[in-house]
Amino acid sequence: MLTIETQIENGHHILFLKGEVDASNSVILDEAITKLVTDGSSSILVDGTGLEYISSAGLGVFMSYLEDFQEKEIDLKIFSLSDRVFEVFKILGLDQLIQIYPDKKTALLA
Repeated sequence: MLTIETQIENGHHILFLKGEVDASNSVILDEAITKLVTDGSSSILVDGTGLEYISSAGLGVFMSYLEDFQEKEIDLKIFSLSDRVFEVFKILGLDQLIQIYPDKKTALLA
């Protein structure tokens, strides 16, 4: 199961992911990101504190937006991933394409 909450903090849109992102619910993540992109957000932070698992389908959602983020100059940062989830990003090389930080404070300062 996946739940996503969105907050705005100092001009940053923060997505709080809780649970697991897999093929059966990756559309929920896709819809949340689509809304922020179409609403004109310039800074999206993804809080991975509650993210227990992400499948290739979930990673594919982030990958599908990389071009949009670049074209629209949207700053995407992910932070507070567990070691297990971060390893999945690393295996697929997404840590080279997406800014990933150990915590929220570091992400905001970067």
